[in-house]
Order: sequence, then C-alpha cells, then structure tokens
Amino acid sequence: MRPDQLGDFRLPSDVQLHPTNDKAAFVVAQMNTVEDVYVHTLWMWNGADAFPVTPGVSDTSPRWSPDGQTLAYLSKGSDHEAKPHIATRGTTGQTTPLISFELGVKEIAWSPDGMTIAAVVPEYVDGLESEEDRERAPRRITAPAFRYDNNSWMYNRRSHIWLIDVATGDATKLTSGDSSEAGPAWSPDGGSISYVSATDPRRWIDDINHVFTVSIATAEVVQRSPAGSWTWCGYAPNGSLLVVGVAGEKPSLRLPQLARVELDGSLSQLSSLDQHIVGTGQAGSGTNPMILSNESVACLVENRGAQELVEIRSGNAQTLISGKRVVSSFGMRPESAEVVFSATTPTDPGELHRIVGSAESILTDLNVGFVSIAGLVEPQEFVYESDGSAIHGWVYLPEGEGPLPLLFNIHGGPAAQYSWGFFDEFQVYAGAGYGVVAVNPRGSSGYGYDHVAAPIGRWAEDVPPDFLDLKSAPYEAAARFPRLDLGRMGILGGSYGGLSTVVLTSMDQRYKSAVAERGVYNFVSFAGTTDIPWFGELYLQATMPTGVDDVWAASPLARAHAITTPTLVLHSEDDFRCPLEQGQQLFTLLYTKGVETELLLFPPGEGHELSRSGKPKHRVERFDAIIEWHDRFLKV
Repeated sequence: MRPDQLGDFRLPSDVQLHPTNDKAAFVVAQMNTVEDVYVHTLWMWNGADAFPVTPGVSDTSPRWSPDGQTLAYLSKGSDHEAKPHIATRGTTGQTTPLISFELGVKEIAWSPDGMTIAAVVPEYVDGLESEEDRERAPRRITAPAFRYDNNSWMYNRRSHIWLIDVATGDATKLTSGDSSEAGPAWSPDGGSISYVSATDPRRWIDDINHVFTVSIATAEVVQRSPAGSWTWCGYAPNGSLLVVGVAGEKPSLRLPQLARVELDGSLSQLSSLDQHIVGTGQAGSGTNPMILSNESVACLVENRGAQELVEIRSGNAQTLISGKRVVSSFGMRPESAEVVFSATTPTDPGELHRIVGSAESILTDLNVGFVSIAGLVEPQEFVYESDGSAIHGWVYLPEGEGPLPLLFNIHGGPAAQYSWGFFDEFQVYAGAGYGVVAVNPRGSSGYGYDHVAAPIGRWAEDVPPDFLDLKSAPYEAAARFPRLDLGRMGILGGSYGGLSTVVLTSMDQRYKSAVAERGVYNFVSFAGTTDIPWFGELYLQATMPTGVDDVWAASPLARAHAITTPTLVLHSEDDFRCPLEQGQQLFTLLYTKGVETELLLFPPGEGHELSRSGKPKHRVERFDAIIEWHDRFLKV
C-alpha cells in the first residue's frame, strides 16, 4: 500500500438494524484526497443489496424511529464547512431537513413514542454577538482545560439537551447550566432522560462525571450515580437504569463494568470482566452496549488485539462474535439470533457482516477492489516472555526472501491496543519495503487489569516495566523472523509512542533512525498545558509542585541527553493534548546536543489526531515525510 492510496478504501461503521424489517442503515466514510475532505454517506442494506441512500457530503448518526418509518440522521447537506443539522428520511426515500442550530447538533435520540427527538446542542455562553467579536476579544478563562483537542476552544461553549417535535420541528430547551450533557437515553415510559455530565468544580482536573436524570414534564434534574468515569447509560425495558464505567473520585485504570443504578443511588455490579467494555460512542451508536432484555446486555469488548461481541447475563459473559478481527459496530435481534455488524481485519478495511444462528455472510463489497490491488500484507503473530509477562505482537513482512530494514512501531495511550483490525500505518510501511514490528506491552488495554495498570508510578525508574517489554521487542521479533535486519533498525510512535521512542533511543543506541510524534517529553510543563491534566497524576502518582523531582525523573527529556539516533520530531500546532512546546523542547535539546534532527510542524487546524482524522493531504504528507526520514538512514 502507498500513501497516495489513503483515499481508495472505505470504512463502514455505526450499524443500525431496522426495528422490524430485514434491513440495516450504516455509515460509510472515505477520504477525498483531491478535495482534501472526508465524505460520510449513509448506506442501506435492504435484505439483498447494499447501496448509498444520501447525497450529502457528511451524513452520520443514523437512528431509526421506534416504528421504523423514519430514519433521522445528522447532515451537513452539500457544504463540508456547514454545521450538522437534523434531517429525516421516510419510507419513500424523501430526505427532509428538520431543524438546525448555530453550532450544529452533536447527538440525537428518539423518544419511545416516536414523536420527539432529544438532541445535544452546543451553544456559546460568552455573551458575544459574532465570530468576529470572538476573534478580537480577549478570552476570559475560569478553568485550566479551556480548550480540548480536536474541539478547539471550549471555555465559552456548553452542550445542552433540546426536545424536537418531529411533526412540527419546534424545539424546546430541556437542560441548562454551566456544565454540558452527553449520551441522552430515554426512559421506557418517555417521562425522563438520563445522561452523563461533569458538574464538579474540579471536573477539568479530575475528569470525573455523574449520571443524571431530567424530568420531561418539570425539567427537574436528579443525580443518579456516584462520582466516577461513566461512558454510557441506558434503560432496560422494566425501567432499570444501567451504566458502564467505574465509580471513584479520581480517574483510574480500573476496567469499566456494567452496573444497575438503584433508586437510592447505589450500584449493583452486573459484570466482572477482566476486559475493557467499549462504550464511548454517541447516543444510540452501534459501538455502544445494546440492551436485549431486563437481564441481558450485549457489548463490545477488547480481547488480545481483537474486539469481540459478548452478551452479559446474570453476571456471566458469553462470546457471540470472536475471531482475529475487530467488530466495530453492531445491531441485534435476539429473538431471531440475528446480528448485523461491521468488522475489519489486517487485510480488509471493513465490510458489513450478518450472522443468523451459526451462519455468517458478508453483505457488502466496499473494499474488494482496493484489496485486490493494494498488496496488503497478512501479519504474523508472536508472543515473547518479558519479566514474567507474556507480550503479544505482530510482524508484517513484505513479499520476498531477502533481509528487510526493521521499523518498530509503538502505539499511543498507553491504555490502547494494536489490534487485528486494518491499520493503514503498518500497510504503508510494509509497502515501502520495511519489516514492521508492533507489540502490546504492559500498559496496553485488552489484556486485563494487571497488564494495563503495570506502569502506574513506575516511569521514574531506570527501566520501567513497559519499557522493559518494548526494549526487547525488536530483538525478540528478529529471533523469530530472520528477514528482519537488526543492523538497519528504526523506531517510531505517536503520543505515548512518541514518549517511548525518546526513552528507548536513550537506552539503545542501535537504532539508526527515529520519528517521535506528538509525544509528551516534559511532564513538568505538560502538567500545566495539557487538556488532560489528570493524566500525569494518574500515571506518575505525583503532582506539581511538591512532586516536581519525581515528575521530572519520569520525563523523557531527563534521559534524552543520551540519544544519538537521528530523530525527526513531528508535531501539530493545535495539539492541545501534548502541546507544541513538548515537541519544541525535544527538538531544541537534540539540536543543542548535535544530534541530527528536524522538526516537522503541521499548521493550525491540525491537532493530536492528525494521523487518524487530520486533513487527507496532511496525512499523505505525514506518511511521505516519515518514510523519507527512515529511508535516509535505513536504505543507504
């Protein structure tokens, strides 16, 4: 695969099974590298064929009305720069704009009677009249995390729930206040809506929220859950409120669980999985848990690089869909044992699948043409022992027999996982002639609590556990796959992967080239500039200013004087997660020490998510720059 093929594949997501008929709506995303935009189209599978049903440039969040007669969705119409409005599509295929707001709409959820849509709508709270005034006026900041990556300035915006009459388009504001609401879920009787909101004065520092319920008739709000990290809420048919998350006054790496919220605010835990439950999509998203009955909930979980579908019933979990793949969204009919889902593998960007009973079929051919010409590489799995832990990874080897320069990739997080899904990074580097090595060290998700929590409080050590795993990874891979040439070894990674790149090149001077991307390198300055200020305290178990010595000892810059590897520092100007000053400090230090280095800086508008959702042309240019840098030192 080449960088210029980024616009040649399509990604299906957000599957929405029709309430009664044999059909499903879903979203298909594709990059347009010529116009430098992303195109999101709604597709329909009608029981026989799959085809696009909306003409817009950005149509997302399809949601069926309870009777299945109307499909509501968010649309930008024909203008990529427009804010998304609510549109509907009836049984005749007629699309109709329902309502728009100044800053658009973020989420939608149908009422049980199908007469009302709850919408999450952002609004300005700064009292200024125009965007011109906002550009000119000084910004009055009252909380530290006043901007958020990929969302720009947040200090002057709040998101509240509105009720939209589907017949008339009339809108009524239901919630208000200084906090924002997300994930609205209607009670079965339609009398209330539950949602997630962070209202504590220290919410910017501790990233803690609650689940609340608001009455439709009176707008009275009641706190339902204790403080915690709650990612989803929904109602069982009997009116029980269910949640996914972790209770606690501080962010933690404890794995989110399914629980029932009792009337007195206590929690009855319904799962005890040593796996990460996925539950962070928008209201009604096909990635979220789906309530099947009063006793049963289906949800996606991470498991050793896979993403599987499980059913939780009476505290037990039964796997419904597994395999070496990533199930990215799903819809179910439990009464007919039918599941329609989107899934991806290392050599398939994604298709729509259907399981009825034990029989599985593929419903789409979105990427058949791309796969036939892209020369995608099937990875080979390996496991090695590190300090008593089994570390799981993959090697991507291009066709041929000769030795290959090695590129060691490190993921972000660190509580994330490389997976059995399609990843353009690995395919592009393999296409450029590299043997790609990727592992999930301790600190990664998908392998249980002990694995993900291993680095907590350890980064100030000489060799923390996750870096012990990473340090040996390329050598363990080369011992199993002799085509990997340890004499031509490069390293790269973003975010935590950028941090790790600096730490590892300070420990091991055998790397001939490095690309450190959007990393945190100085935890001292990071503590006061990031949009996630809780991250440092969680992982370092130390805070500023009293813990400054420990905070600095855990910083990659404290080790960077030992680096000799030529290093490309890649960053984005509007990265609010690991701000630009992080990359600037690393570049300056390496330059001062005489290490061959360059700073590749992407312009305003690009943030921490550049490699995943940045402008298509920038994503191509990023790939070109990374490959050119490694070629310079590894293909001499």
